[in-house]
Amino acid sequence: MRVLILGSDTPLGHSLATLLQHLGRHQAVLVTRATCRWKSERQAKKAVVRAKCDIVVDLRISAAADGVDQLQELDLKRCHWVAKACQRSRITYLFTSSSRVFSGQLDRPYTEEDYPDNETGVGAMLASAEQLVRDSCERHLILRFGPVFSHEGTNLITQMLGELGANGGSLVMDNNLRGCPVAADDGARVLSAVLDQLGTGMEASGIYHYCSSDTATYYEFAEALLAAASQFSDFSPTAVQLQRQPEGLSPLNRALNCGKIRNTFAIKQAPWRAAVAGVVKRYYQLQRKQD
Repeated sequence: MRVLILGSDTPLGHSLATLLQHLGRHQAVLVTRATCRWKSERQAKKAVVRAKCDIVVDLRISAAADGVDQLQELDLKRCHWVAKACQRSRITYLFTSSSRVFSGQLDRPYTEEDYPDNETGVGAMLASAEQLVRDSCERHLILRFGPVFSHEGTNLITQMLGELGANGGSLVMDNNLRGCPVAADDGARVLSAVLDQLGTGMEASGIYHYCSSDTATYYEFAEALLAAASQFSDFSPTAVQLQRQPEGLSPLNRALNCGKIRNTFAIKQAPWRAAVAGVVKRYYQLQRKQD
């Protein structure tokens, strides 16, 4: 199957492209975020048509949500343009989104049937992008991930370790919001498994969730990160300082229920903790190369 990857230079894009090349079951057409900054619908349509692909995998918007990039209305328009191009060509549009579409008010994992109730910031923009995809392309598949982390790009790992380096071994972390982070390589595994089954002629559409098998707050994630990073750098025992929450503030939860993707694609969740040590090691290897 021929796969057009939009956002091939995102952390998830790098991992997916590497895995697909290693497995050799699909041919990947790689398009970076900069190349995807189309100014018109005509440009987006050309990009899809020229790729002569069977499926479009769009990683751009979810990567912006995981990093520090600001989403603009033009980003939503580009999703709309791609969706319409896929509709015209009768190809599947696999759009990756994020658990940030939810406010976190529920005390249980969110299912695909739960309404995206985050009405502010990136979460609201993501929900709008999802709606455009659903309305414009019949053969759509929306895959919401927990926060994706990697040794490169802008994400949980690089932001936390970067702040430690810049602030002399000091981090103040939030212990209120609970979620399920996903290693980029694990996310690539999930996407590859979905592509494999779609490539056999399996018909699937709609919204699916995937996140790691264990939850964590930012503080708990930072603790595991520091334990792994201590092998490569010296940190103070008080490197993570727990940020106090206002009295009476309810805990927030953005864990995702992954039963649907398991039952449909037989994809099982993996623990995020098992991936942290390897990701941290690759981060410091990359830093040494850059220095």
